[in-house]
Amino acid sequence: MPHVASSVERVPHSRIRELAEIAMSMEGVLRLYFGESNLPTPDFIKRAAMDALAEGYTFYTENAGLPSLRRAIASQYGKLHNVELDPATEIVVTASGVQALNVAIRAVLDPGDEALVLTPAWPNGSSIVAMANAVVREIPHPLRGDRYSIDFDALQAALTPRTRLLLYTSPSNPLGWVATDEEQQRLLDFSRRHGLWLLADEVYDRLYYAGSSLGVPVPSILRKATRDDAVMVVQSFSKTYCMTGWRVGWLVARRDLAYKATQLNEFIISHAASFAQKAAETALAQGEAELAGMLERLKQNRDFCLDALSAMPGVTVPRPDGAFYLFPKIEGLTDSFGFCRKLLEECRVGLAPGVAFGAGGEGSVRICYAAAREILEPAMERLGRFLLVGQDSSPEAHDGA
Repeated sequence: MPHVASSVERVPHSRIRELAEIAMSMEGVLRLYFGESNLPTPDFIKRAAMDALAEGYTFYTENAGLPSLRRAIASQYGKLHNVELDPATEIVVTASGVQALNVAIRAVLDPGDEALVLTPAWPNGSSIVAMANAVVREIPHPLRGDRYSIDFDALQAALTPRTRLLLYTSPSNPLGWVATDEEQQRLLDFSRRHGLWLLADEVYDRLYYAGSSLGVPVPSILRKATRDDAVMVVQSFSKTYCMTGWRVGWLVARRDLAYKATQLNEFIISHAASFAQKAAETALAQGEAELAGMLERLKQNRDFCLDALSAMPGVTVPRPDGAFYLFPKIEGLTDSFGFCRKLLEECRVGLAPGVAFGAGGEGSVRICYAAAREILEPAMERLGRFLLVGQDSSPEAHDGA
């Protein structure tokens, strides 16, 4: 009897999605497991999509995306990062950030090749490596003092003759960690020295709280790279502009890689939806005011959750500089999925288990603090009570009933 491909068999089911599917069958769940804000897409972006539909943007576009959107992305890099990009040859619009990851990884790995992935991390990168019949080498971020860092000795030790790619995320999902200027330079130097492609997931770059002011982005690795460097950057409209369901992202890469990624677009998705691309142009042009308000709200939510977690027994959590996640480590926890399932069933609080994020994740849980305060406040109360009294917990008790 025919079987499914072995590369597909090796791709694990998402433990985040596994828990979410349980939660979706339940009533009254405080949902903090997915990485998205509960804010809807701003009205001016939705109107732009409706206008685009009325104007006839319902046909095929270029595989690399609408030239006007690629020009707008290039202009944004110039304004925010002082980086000059050629929109015709160095930018590829994709149907989501994860599809940008897909074409980037598939363009550089052959079967049997190896990729170094800094973890804990969003699991999709490692899964795409496995789908390419390649091997993942996960290198955990060590917690040193009050921040996560990079174990360059472990990176060096993990190298083999088949290593082709180094993937990292800054700001990190789930850690909120942001690479320092020195760490970026060392990653770039390491990749140059060993002939690796360096793939930076910068999807959360605008969700940054340690800059000179809110709205200043995390400095892109592109500020340090030359046009000849084997560097790729994955980006998305999902987080910055509350457009998770729109599925529009992009890839910045060296010209030869961008050319092949454009070809791969044809065989995977052809291109992002044309009217969604036009809406994305409007997001770039008019989105700064909405972003500023969202960042202030996110920072307040982060600080509220940090204060609440600091009062809970056995909980350790560094202050994150970016994204919209907290990744508290819980003393003695060895089964984060079981913990999250029990918390869900007994308290109706949905968190993501740390084990879902690869090496270094077990023993922690991920909390998305992009939710509304009326969700976060009871969720933190119920989590605190659950940790304090263990198994004897009910939604009614935490609601003060």
